[in-house]
Amino acid sequence: MKYNRGMTITTPDPSSTIPAATEYAPDAPDAMVIQSGDLVLLLGADYKRFLVRVQSGHSTHTHLGVFRHDHLIGQLWGGVATSESGHQALVLQPGLADLMKQVKRGTQIIYPKDAAYIVHRLNLRAGSRVIEAGTGSGSLTIALAWAVAPSGLVVTHEVRPDIFKVARDNLERTGLLPYVKMYQTDIEDGFQVGDADALFLDVREPWRYLHHVRRALRPGGFFASLLPTANQVIDLLHGLDEHRFADVAVEELLLRAYKPTPDRFRPDENVVGHTGFLIFARCIARDEEIGRWQRPERRRYEARMRTQAEIEAEAARRAADVAAGGKKYPRMPLPG
Repeated sequence: MKYNRGMTITTPDPSSTIPAATEYAPDAPDAMVIQSGDLVLLLGADYKRFLVRVQSGHSTHTHLGVFRHDHLIGQLWGGVATSESGHQALVLQPGLADLMKQVKRGTQIIYPKDAAYIVHRLNLRAGSRVIEAGTGSGSLTIALAWAVAPSGLVVTHEVRPDIFKVARDNLERTGLLPYVKMYQTDIEDGFQVGDADALFLDVREPWRYLHHVRRALRPGGFFASLLPTANQVIDLLHGLDEHRFADVAVEELLLRAYKPTPDRFRPDENVVGHTGFLIFARCIARDEEIGRWQRPERRRYEARMRTQAEIEAEAARRAADVAAGGKKYPRMPLPG
C-alpha cells in the first residue's frame, strides 16, 4: 500500500455542483457521518491513499482530481466520493497504520508491525504514563498516544530542533498532540518526568541511559528498545545486567503478506523483513541477585562455560606440573 505524501493539496474552494459522496442520512448518529474537522482517508481504486483533514469550504487536489470537502461533510463513512473529473474514492476512517505510514518523515520511522507489538509488550492502555526518547518523526509516538488516550500521557524527548518540529506537526495533524508532552532536550541528564509505567528508547546507545531509566520507571516498570545491529544488542544486554533488569527478551518480527485474490491466493513478492531487534525487560529491585532471574537457557549456558573453564584451568595446571618435573598423573586415593 503506497501513500502519496506531497501529492494532495488542500485549498479553499467556491461552491460547486459536483454530486455528493453518498446520500445524506439525516437520522444517522454523529459518529456514523463525516463532520468538519474529521480526519478522512480517501482510498482510490488504485489503492493510493490520501489523508485529509475535512474543512468546510476547502478542497483536496489529487491525481484523481479535486475532491470538495463540502461534499464529504454529512456523508456516511464507507461511502464513495466523486472528484470533479469523475474519479471515485472510498471515504474511510483512517486506522492507526494509516496515521503512522502517512507521517512526514524527517527520520526513519518505526513500522506498524513493530509499533503494535511494542505497545503490547509495554502493557499500555488508557491512562498509562509512558516515556519515549527520541521522538524522531513521531510514528511510534502516534501509536503510544493512540494506546494511552484519553486519560494517559506520552512524554517524549527529541534533541534535534528540525526533527522536533516535524514530529510536532505530525502529531498535531493526527489530532493526538493533546495526549503528548514534548520536550526538545537531550536525555544525557535524565528524563523530564518520572513515575512512568513504561519507557521506550530509540537512541543509538541506550545502555548509556539505563541509570536514568531506572529512576524514571515505577518499580517493576516495562522497558523496551529497538536497535538495528547485533553489536548494539549485546552492549544493551550487558547494561541490563549491570542495572538489574530481568525478564529480558530479544525478538524480531517478520511480516509476510498474501495476495487477497481467491483464485490466485499466494504470498506477496514484497516481504517486510528485518527492521530491527526488539529488546524488552522489566525493572526489578536493586538488591536482587540478577543471576537468579536470568532465563534458564542462559543460566545453563553460563554453567557450561564455567565448567569448561575449570576443566581447562585444571588441565593447564597439570601440564605445568609435568613441565616442572612432576608426575604426569595426579596421586590416586588408595582404598581403605
